Amino acid sequence: MMSLPVVEGVIRRRVLVNFRVDAEVMRRQLPARFAPKLHAGYAVAGICLIRLEEVRPKTLPRAVGVSSENVAHRVAVRWVDDDGAAREGVYIPRRDTGSRLNHLAGGRLFPGEQHLASFAVGDDEKSIHISVRSRDSTISVEIAGRIAESLPPTSIFGTLAEASAFFEAGSLGYSVTSEAGRLDGIELATRGWRVEPLALDKVYSSYFADESKFPRGSVEFDHALIMRDVAHEWRGAPAMHV
Repeated sequence: MMSLPVVEGVIRRRVLVNFRVDAEVMRRQLPARFAPKLHAGYAVAGICLIRLEEVRPKTLPRAVGVSSENVAHRVAVRWVDDDGAAREGVYIPRRDTGSRLNHLAGGRLFPGEQHLASFAVGDDEKSIHISVRSRDSTISVEIAGRIAESLPPTSIFGTLAEASAFFEAGSLGYSVTSEAGRLDGIELATRGWRVEPLALDKVYSSYFADESKFPRGSVEFDHALIMRDVAHEWRGAPAMHV
């Protein structure tokens, strides 16, 4: 199997939009190898909207790096490796990008296959609006909100620190590929993890709104987080067969 290069760059903006989901409903959407990682009795799933800049193979200078807007739908999961070790991370049923390069290179030069999408972004670092439409008309996402001082009182996470620790632990992700039963592995390593609460006035995802997957009342918005200006690396991980 081809060894994929370590990729580095800057996370200029990363928004984590998080939902609490009925655990059994979420389990039915996962490959059998995974179990939902629960918090307060709920599965936790969400949308990662991320702007990357200066992204390039680690051996190349910053000047050749590229920028892109990207979105991934993800679920916090646990599983057991082939050697019996208990692991945790995220299962990623769908990844979309505004970059044709990312679309063409994903799963070939860089880990993770990505669909093409159109992004409209307004961000003044106090308020933010992001709208995403995939080219294949499968995925539609829209969020709008502003920086907040705390999580919503209805969140299943009692504190910002508690939420931050939960998501920082999900650095290893497995993404659906075009090859049935094979998931691409990718690991995110950040240098300086820090999140802030984001209060959302609007949140929509066609994935989580699909009542054939998530019956009415089985999924609810919980909270959103934002991080900015974080140096990072993406590292390929061995593929998983499910």
